[in-house]
Amino acid sequence: MQGPRPVVLSGPSGAGKSTLLKKLLKDYENIFGFSVSHTTRQPRPGEVNGKDYHFVTREEMQKEIDAGEFIEHAEFSGNMYGTSKGAVQAVQAQNQICVLDIDIQGVKNIKKTELNPIYISVQPPSIEILEKRLRDRKTETEESLVKRLTAARVDLELSKEPGLFDLVIINDDLEKAYSELKEVLLEEIKKTEESRKS
Repeated sequence: MQGPRPVVLSGPSGAGKSTLLKKLLKDYENIFGFSVSHTTRQPRPGEVNGKDYHFVTREEMQKEIDAGEFIEHAEFSGNMYGTSKGAVQAVQAQNQICVLDIDIQGVKNIKKTELNPIYISVQPPSIEILEKRLRDRKTETEESLVKRLTAARVDLELSKEPGLFDLVIINDDLEKAYSELKEVLLEEIKKTEESRKS
């Protein structure tokens, strides 16, 4: 794979990955590109196909997985999610640092590929704070909330594996978390900016 090293962001739902990512994409507008994942779930209000996700049928997705078109994929809450090779290549082709938002299983799968990304885990200060954040969103049913919290506990436990992540950010202060994130990515950002000038 040519171009800058991709970045894998992982962490439970509600840990603040999306918020950190939005800041990064705003501050470095053309430096980062988001790898658009595929999913078989229905779009939420306001989500755009091809921008937020590639919304596909289970059959379509399974066919591409079987054909080896996916770097990683997983099933969560009865829906399939995954990252296609094409999605990453599309970002790299624009000389951008590709950002992948991936769960812990996906991280383990990517470790088996030649992608060689920077692995970053974003974590909540505690499960209690995570639960409060998820409740405050008011987007979850009680059942899906319980599923997310259970998944988060597993996620946080598995992420303790030594060497799995290059950086673990405990997101209890957004600005502090954001500066930690920027710091680990600065070298790739500089390389990308320089390769554009040449």
